[in-house]
Amino acid sequence: MNTVEEIKEAIQKNKKRLALELQESKELVFLIKKSLLTSLTEKEKGKVKEQLLDICRAIPAFTVFMLPGGALLLPLLIKFIPDILPSAFRIDDSELNDEEE
Repeated sequence: MNTVEEIKEAIQKNKKRLALELQESKELVFLIKKSLLTSLTEKEKGKVKEQLLDICRAIPAFTVFMLPGGALLLPLLIKFIPDILPSAFRIDDSELNDEEE
């Protein structure tokens, strides 16, 4: 059973990951707007592709979570298919804390 401290820690960790994913999505919107006016560099095109794939990964994970019992099913699904999560949710805690500083 999780203690209150473990639950607080999990909330904090995922809050940071969600913020990181939103920041990356803002960059995607900027790059898409930029592509309407000029050509993107290869690096920018790679970022666009990566972010679009992240969005495509988030939809099935969110759908599973919303199903009855999805909160229990999603961790099992993640164990067997780790690529189902967006990139911000797949990085290690140490990397997440490094980016914050």
